[in-house]
Amino acid sequence: MNEGVKQYQLQQEFVTESGFTFPDPVIAYKTWGKLNKARDNVILICHALTGNAAADEWFPGLFQPGGILDTDRYYVICTNVLGSCYGSTGPWTTDPRTGNPYRADFPDITIRDIVRYQQQFLDEFDIRGIETVIGGSMGGMQALEFSIMDERVRSAVPIAMGKAHTSWQIGISHAQRQAIFADPNWNDGYYEKGDGPSEGLSAARMMAMISYRCQQDFENKFGRDLQEGHDDLFQVESYLNYQGQKLVNRFDALTYVYLTWAMDTHDVARNRGSYSEILGEVDIPVLVIGINSDLLYPVNEQKELAQLLGNGHYEEITSEYGHDAFLIEFDQLNNIIKPFLSTYKTHHAV
Repeated sequence: MNEGVKQYQLQQEFVTESGFTFPDPVIAYKTWGKLNKARDNVILICHALTGNAAADEWFPGLFQPGGILDTDRYYVICTNVLGSCYGSTGPWTTDPRTGNPYRADFPDITIRDIVRYQQQFLDEFDIRGIETVIGGSMGGMQALEFSIMDERVRSAVPIAMGKAHTSWQIGISHAQRQAIFADPNWNDGYYEKGDGPSEGLSAARMMAMISYRCQQDFENKFGRDLQEGHDDLFQVESYLNYQGQKLVNRFDALTYVYLTWAMDTHDVARNRGSYSEILGEVDIPVLVIGINSDLLYPVNEQKELAQLLGNGHYEEITSEYGHDAFLIEFDQLNNIIKPFLSTYKTHHAV
């Protein structure tokens, strides 16, 4: 695991929405700063699909001096999600009832399961207040659900997502999963560790990278240039090959499948009522941030979400980097979020 990341054995079993019980659930987490006596000066960071608990490594610009994550004031927490391959209970965790890894016997999970898993961790750590919860993409889905599900949350900053996964986003995820399933090493999800569907996972990542960026970014970076030393390989092809292999080296196909399925369950109205009713009842301030060049989660989704929320506010990042801009445009993020937190935060003694 990454430096500073710890594992915690939850004291209670965890039951998913589907009714599956994890008897010995484990969660990986990392913290920064100091918890105050009231145990309520918390900022919770929720990571995206292939992220992990070491938020300082993928959100570094928010931790820098002058960034919104002021560890002199706040106790910052980031947990690794249920279903991941970075330390929390996931498909490669040993099922204590069988002595074998869950692999494809791991249950389907939802975004709400992922949030309730973190809530159980926060409960057991006796966290009594959360100043804000922030996340982008899959992390934004969690942040939005936290604003609905957890009374400790005083504000939320969901970035680059909407009120529900649309057919466009589900379709892109489905195509990626089919690439994994088509790899002969997939073996219905019962492959051996280290001998998984690497080509399928690589292809899935290539598809994802195209949806994470935008045409102008690709044109600026690559144009129609050939890779140096090759007369039959475009630079963009080389880039995608590299990104695919890079993910294969650090991630797992089962986790990719289960978490993209979980993202497809994102729908705040599911079994609750109408969007206007559910979101209109959220009275804490919620800052919804869109990215003007995002092809995967277009800004009309964030604008709609901000309008539906009882106390919603919309701001926009201007960038040529597409969906990935929330992991790149840190100056803009700090400049957008800092006034929001200053306006709505309650001061707490550290």
